[in-house]
Amino acid sequence: MAASMYERYIDCLNARTWTELGNFVATNVVHNGRPLGLDGYRAMLEENYRDIPDLHFNVDLVVANDEHIAARLRFDCAPSHDFLGLRVEGRRVVFHEHAFYALREGKIAEVYSIIDKTAIEAQLMS
Repeated sequence: MAASMYERYIDCLNARTWTELGNFVATNVVHNGRPLGLDGYRAMLEENYRDIPDLHFNVDLVVANDEHIAARLRFDCAPSHDFLGLRVEGRRVVFHEHAFYALREGKIAEVYSIIDKTAIEAQLMS
């Protein structure tokens, strides 16, 4: 059940249907220890899409139970400016994000995510 909810959540992100975000994310969601709330979480995602116009979430792996989801996400995109403090400036980069979610009442309540910045650095050096 959690895995299918996560699939619909990713579809929501990729379609940028922000009005549906509350179907998947709790109103008091926390991201990497920062209490953002649903509005702050949405603002963070909207900023991600402004900085990376071709952003698309590709799910490589999902492990889920009723309380937690772990996912490996793959990105192949071209950030328009600096990204994670790196001068990407429109270059196409491929990287992964590892995200862990705590669910409460069937919605994402906490998110912990780590982006493989080293993979991006290696591509920018080549």
